Amino acid sequence: MFRKILIANRGEIACRVIRTARRLGIRTVAVYSEADADALHVRLADEAWPIGGPRPADSYLRGDAIVRAALDSGAGAIHPGYGFLSENAGFADAVEAAGLAFIGPKAASMRKMGSKAGAKELMQAAGVPVVPGYTGEDQSPQALAREAERIGFPLMIKAAHGGGGKGMRVVRDAAEFLPALESCRREAANAFGRDRVLLERYIESPRHIEIQVFGDAHGNVIHLNERECSAQRRYQKVLEESPSPFLTPPLRAAMGEAAVLAARAIDYTNAGTVEFIVDPDGGFYFMEINTRLQVEHPVTEMTTGLDLVEWQLRVAAGEPLPLAADAVRSHGHAIEVRLYAEDPDAGFLPASGRLHHLRLPRPSPHVRIDAGVTQGDTVSIFYDPMIAKLIVHDRDRPAALARLREALAACSVDGPKTNIAFLEALVRHPAVVEARIDTGYLDRHLDEFIAAAAVDEPALLLAAATAYLLDQERAQRDAAAASADPTSPWALADGWRLGHAGQRPLAFEHAGGRIDLLARGHGGDYHITLDGRTVAIEGARLSGDALWLRMDGKGSRFHLALQPGRIEVHDGDRRITLRPLAAYRHEESGQSAADDRVRAPMPGRVVALRVAAGDRVEAGQELVVLEAMKMELALKAPRAGAVAELRAAAGDFVEADGVLVVLED
Repeated sequence: MFRKILIANRGEIACRVIRTARRLGIRTVAVYSEADADALHVRLADEAWPIGGPRPADSYLRGDAIVRAALDSGAGAIHPGYGFLSENAGFADAVEAAGLAFIGPKAASMRKMGSKAGAKELMQAAGVPVVPGYTGEDQSPQALAREAERIGFPLMIKAAHGGGGKGMRVVRDAAEFLPALESCRREAANAFGRDRVLLERYIESPRHIEIQVFGDAHGNVIHLNERECSAQRRYQKVLEESPSPFLTPPLRAAMGEAAVLAARAIDYTNAGTVEFIVDPDGGFYFMEINTRLQVEHPVTEMTTGLDLVEWQLRVAAGEPLPLAADAVRSHGHAIEVRLYAEDPDAGFLPASGRLHHLRLPRPSPHVRIDAGVTQGDTVSIFYDPMIAKLIVHDRDRPAALARLREALAACSVDGPKTNIAFLEALVRHPAVVEARIDTGYLDRHLDEFIAAAAVDEPALLLAAATAYLLDQERAQRDAAAASADPTSPWALADGWRLGHAGQRPLAFEHAGGRIDLLARGHGGDYHITLDGRTVAIEGARLSGDALWLRMDGKGSRFHLALQPGRIEVHDGDRRITLRPLAAYRHEESGQSAADDRVRAPMPGRVVALRVAAGDRVEAGQELVVLEAMKMELALKAPRAGAVAELRAAAGDFVEADGVLVVLED
């Protein structure tokens, strides 16, 4: 086994590898960019080495700097994690050429799978089913357009060297093809450094099922069962589970055999994933082999009881696989979701900023948290905006879904917007509960999940207002106890007025709007008026992260996250977040001139300008392409007019809310 390893990655996967290595007595070396100097993986490692600027191209994609850090630190091996250089055969060669062990497959295997086109041809020759398409060398737009007509629509354009849903477009008619090709190539070049694409027939309503494979240097190759990843939005996996509720035992066996056949065809060692697309009738087709550990590997670990990172380390050190195929057992059901800093109401726009408050569920035998940040850390604009992965396990799928709902209810984030409410709507949706979701369902029915995540529930509003009142009274008592006159009646926060019971106006910001209430009472007994209706609250009390009360005689318990300037309550199904406002604040009025300005919705880099000063534009016309957090955003004209001014150029980094284009009549 290795004495010291370097992790050539960041975030939760770097933290994951560090923890496993520490358990095995292996020292760890972290590398970090300027943006990650105080990141969690840096703080966890035994030592940490800087490798460059904040952009991935200046740091985590610099293989030379990473190899040099490994040599200078005395590491004997490099673990690439996933993303960045994890599937880069040139990097694997450079690691081995430096006399270091690469904790992953051989470069030769990577090269066979590094191109989706080459992989597809290889698998077809090996007898693994593949989707009809085009993987040829002629990458001219004219040739690709001809092949698209031959294959027929709908079809999919895919980055040949990509993964993770990047560089993929579904095209439904010929008129869409060339613009989609241009966008796909640009995104592929930015994410993977190469813009080659392949075309393949688009299968309607498919399931996405992947098989975890593992090989060693002694000729052993086995699979560790499947994961279903059919819940996707724009080809990004949203929910992963094992075992798949769709597979029958015969289909499971056939896919497992095909996955092992695919791995043997490229002489595979270490951890990998063979991905299949499965049509509604059970026909399955090879998609790709990811020659690395997958983001969703924890669901396999939870159902098998195995540590796949430990397996990676042992296999890379020359040991045989720890288990034979017939010794692998699966127990219960596991599900994973990814908590992101993003705004579902704004098209899942990635978010960034400091995590002022971060509460995640307590780990247990049923709940696992893989996170790369802690409270007080910053979600950077330069990398994937994942906050944490929530993985749950129980005896069967209904019990695991219940565990996941409980885990999500225990989450609370103050800082950038998150997808928590969207995930809560997802795991309650009938298509997920009944296990009938396909890879396109979310994109076809996204409004069902966004609408379900919206809360307009008076009981939650009243509970949040009650928590605020109790907290204010507690703060008043604490202040009085610390004052020179702790028994003064003026220290009571009971709203008392001479001759009558006082009423306190309360005002909160919620979802961009204002909510006004009136409250009477104190000490947990209140009458609160909302929209003309008065509700009696009795026996309310705070206890840690919980609020208990009786509302019109009915007792209820709520999850509670209470910070200065923010109250969040959750009733087990839904949540609401309020921010106190001054009760007598004057409302703003009048229209702004926002329609004359196109602003950056978040920090990012200008990829392209579609217009020049003086151009006439129509409402909805694309003006600027912005790249932020590894995705492209098309900024469009809010109205018809003329371009009066461009305030950015291609390649510029811009701040959130910065004006990029000014329009005039």
